[in-house]
Amino acid sequence: MTSPLISAPALRAQLAAGARLMVFDCRFDLADPAHGEADHLAWHIPGAVYLHLDRDLSGLRDGRNGRHPLPGRAAFAARLAALGCHDDLPVVAYDASGGMYAARLWWMLRWLGHSQVQVLDGGLAAWDSAGGALQTGPVAPRLPGVLTVRPPLVELLDFDNVLGGLGQPGRLIVDARAPDRFRGENETLDPVGGHIPGAANRCFRDNLQPNGEFKPAEQLHQEWQQLMGARPASGLVQQCGSGVTACHNLLALAVAGLDGSALYAGSWSEWCSRDNAPLAVGA
Repeated sequence: MTSPLISAPALRAQLAAGARLMVFDCRFDLADPAHGEADHLAWHIPGAVYLHLDRDLSGLRDGRNGRHPLPGRAAFAARLAALGCHDDLPVVAYDASGGMYAARLWWMLRWLGHSQVQVLDGGLAAWDSAGGALQTGPVAPRLPGVLTVRPPLVELLDFDNVLGGLGQPGRLIVDARAPDRFRGENETLDPVGGHIPGAANRCFRDNLQPNGEFKPAEQLHQEWQQLMGARPASGLVQQCGSGVTACHNLLALAVAGLDGSALYAGSWSEWCSRDNAPLAVGA
């Protein structure tokens, strides 16, 4: 795979040719957690298997690990294998939110060491615009597969690492939330508003064109390079509210050819729950 994205026409062509791949529907709504699954039953790309953000792409919460903590790698691999995912099977993830949830699956599969994963550029809207067929009702179960946990292809940081790295000149924390939430305004998802001191704000939606597809790689490279300055991509730490839209920024960096940035999965929802975490508000 040369790109972490796949276009709707390319996916249509692969499916029409009978290519071996697995498609996951990651649609979700933070305000209505049942909405994405209901939409999946109503219409989805033929054969697509649904993954729920809370049940499948997150682990158990303990009040101090954020709203969407990562599950264990072995448990996550077992869940995908039970749904039919194999070591040698390419995966395509999609949603209806500009890739914000599909990017979470893209990152998590790379976290398992599975490199053959792409996100459908433009999601379900692009599929529909390309004349892609839609299917309704439940999807026939697949035979279980084998998904081996391999060395991760991505870097994951925990709370202590992020806290200990505050103020280091070579590190820049990038917050993917909307600017008002970054400033500490209009916070509705977490009990405390604000951001990690020293963080820069790059809303994940800035990676997209008006049609919901990603900006061209050259444009993303230029925009991210302006934010990074002289730092390499490995000097960036991506975070958001709960470790979901931060993966969108990581996907955009990969599209731009700027791999190496780390994810702070606990993100703001974990950070603001810790008594020893400094907080900042404003721009």
